[in-house]
Amino acid sequence: MTDLNVVEICAGAGGQSLGLHLAGFRHSLAVELDATAAATLRSNLARLQPEEDSANIVAVGDVASEVTWRPEDYRGKVSLLAGGVPCPPFSVAGKQLGAGDERDLFAWAVNLTGRVRPEALLLENVRGLSDARFGGYRQAVVDQLESLGYRADWKLLHAKDYGVPQLRPRMVLVALREECADYFEWPDPKETAMTVGTTLARLMAVNGFPYIDEWVERADSIAPTIVGGSKKHGGADLGPTRAKRAWESLWVDAHGLADHAPDEAWDRAANPRGPKLTTEMVARLQGWLDEPEYEWHFTGLKTSRYRQIGNAFPPPVARAVGDSIARALRKERATLVPRPDLAMHDEVYRVLRDSGERLTAYRISQRLGGRLSIVDVEKRIQLLKHDFEVHESGGRGRRTYMLGDWRAFQGQADHLRHEAFAERKRRGRIS
Repeated sequence: MTDLNVVEICAGAGGQSLGLHLAGFRHSLAVELDATAAATLRSNLARLQPEEDSANIVAVGDVASEVTWRPEDYRGKVSLLAGGVPCPPFSVAGKQLGAGDERDLFAWAVNLTGRVRPEALLLENVRGLSDARFGGYRQAVVDQLESLGYRADWKLLHAKDYGVPQLRPRMVLVALREECADYFEWPDPKETAMTVGTTLARLMAVNGFPYIDEWVERADSIAPTIVGGSKKHGGADLGPTRAKRAWESLWVDAHGLADHAPDEAWDRAANPRGPKLTTEMVARLQGWLDEPEYEWHFTGLKTSRYRQIGNAFPPPVARAVGDSIARALRKERATLVPRPDLAMHDEVYRVLRDSGERLTAYRISQRLGGRLSIVDVEKRIQLLKHDFEVHESGGRGRRTYMLGDWRAFQGQADHLRHEAFAERKRRGRIS
């Protein structure tokens, strides 16, 4: 396929959208739940794809509802299916409930791949998904994609390695059909990110800030991870207490956002923590670079704009991964991709998955060559229970285990997600 197109789910305000556009993908559809973020996306896609009706490109609503869109309409017509599904199921702040969290759409997105049949899949989420807690979950994703004819791999990418002046690690999944998989390579780190001070110097000085030289010198490292939050959590600030302390060390007041850059009358004594950032500054730190091709306009009030920016996948990272996928789809590179790193996955899950019989913790430990003690095996099984049904029988010392179904939402009509989603929508907490 020469002309590359993408269907993007949970698209937000378009960080990933812009990155994929710069990598050569054109949107056939973008689906987003939040109406304001969708308005941002629609206005920018109208500029990037002026010959198409942006009203038809962006669909607003629950991505898992066929009222919003019909996946079968795109079956076999898509180069790339991409998205950043909700992160609370895997984040520490969200209690890492995984498949037990009704907001989990990762497994559903994998199932969606079988309905749309794209040439490639790109999904990204928070660093928490890389934790050992989710080893079984990650392997189940790889297994399901393999059954659909795709070869999948996970990688933890750091935004700072792609020119974004921010920590922001993200767990990324890429899957390609077998005929293209051998051509895929993860993007190499591009460059060392600039510091906060260097990145924001022009924006911070625009109104005559009298301490600009000192501020640039003190803001001499990359930014902490920017947290967009949700409608459930207050107004716009730059994160929890620990993050605020990190910002303060850069002489940035993280207790809210400014409407404008500080002017010549800015009072140091009244602002000991330093100046506040504007949404434009936050966008720059999130990867909307000071270059014409990264131009992007955000709609809505200040808090909404901040959330849109803070929840985005940094465009340069999306661009780097998108470039690698595009080359693979065009079969431009012929270096063999390594198989997924087994250390990324859960050994106990793999033993239970492959056994097809009931096993004691002792037998599982034996099959692992004694690498895990019986106690450690039992601890791993307790973690697996969050995401899978684990059938147990027998008493103490003779208890056996067999792996059952994945608990994750994959489109089931009777899944608890439907009722929970309806309740959040009724209460106005759907972002």
